Amino acid sequence: MRIKIDLLLSALLLLCASCYHQEAQTSDAWNLTERQMDSISFYTTHHYTQNYNFIVKADSMSLIVQHPTEVLSGLLVDTITVREGDRVVVADITQMPADSIDSVWVKVARDQHTIGWVHEADLLAKVKPDAPISHFIDFFSDTHMLIFLAIFVVVAASYILMLLLRRNATIVHFNDIDSFYPTLLAMLVAASAVFYSTIQLFAPDSWRHFYYHPTLNPFSVSLHLGIFLFSVWALVIVAIAAVDDIRRHLLLGEAIVYLLGLSGVCALNYVIFSVSTLYYIGYPLLVAYIIFALWRYFRYSHYRYICGSCGQQLHKKGLCPHCGAINE
Repeated sequence: MRIKIDLLLSALLLLCASCYHQEAQTSDAWNLTERQMDSISFYTTHHYTQNYNFIVKADSMSLIVQHPTEVLSGLLVDTITVREGDRVVVADITQMPADSIDSVWVKVARDQHTIGWVHEADLLAKVKPDAPISHFIDFFSDTHMLIFLAIFVVVAASYILMLLLRRNATIVHFNDIDSFYPTLLAMLVAASAVFYSTIQLFAPDSWRHFYYHPTLNPFSVSLHLGIFLFSVWALVIVAIAAVDDIRRHLLLGEAIVYLLGLSGVCALNYVIFSVSTLYYIGYPLLVAYIIFALWRYFRYSHYRYICGSCGQQLHKKGLCPHCGAINE
């Protein structure tokens, strides 16, 4: 136990030592042109600007070769198409106040021969930032995927948990091992899901900026995003510690079954708490869940004593249920 605590502290110190928060420079320090100021203003509200890289996620996206003024004038225009998986870069941005559909037009280019204009709304609906973390966020933000994932997780996890309970297998919260790490991991997943949905509710613009400029450094973002990233790092560290402790307490086959059950509980926690928080139910539910998890662990899973006769672990002093010896 002491070794694991030292490892956790060392990992946290290493994380803190490897990160540096650089204060953002302000525009007052530069001598900027009006066009550059407009670009900075656009970046502040839209979170991307010229030279930003996207990947097309739709089946296809049409680009207009001519300038948007020709479209608004009713002239005939040519179009070219980019396909799913194509990488495009923002070449120019222009405002067209007379356009009743979308006043912002974005010029993107796949290469020197494939370049054209598109409404910003159409563009953002069909592309995603060219960053692995953004891909991950985009995947789990898709509405259809979330609905499918929620149904799949609830059905699969419920089946696994019922199967394990019927076989009286070891499982977190119910027939648990004497290790606090699985319980802590389940609580961290629930708390992280609540915090993630809280950011979606009360700070959507900061999450949108994080989506366009993702990072794993908790010191380079705002406080609430930094706390969320700390929780992500904590999940990784506690998960490693939990797997190691499970391996020490159980045989290989039992450990695999236990990890399946733990994965099911964590998946259920993520779905339940992330969705319920959007309706403000997740906050009292999280408090109740933490109280329940701690009560179950300290009341039924944590062993404080060892029988002096047979060496078996005991919850309390008195009659040993294994050998019948009296422990005072």
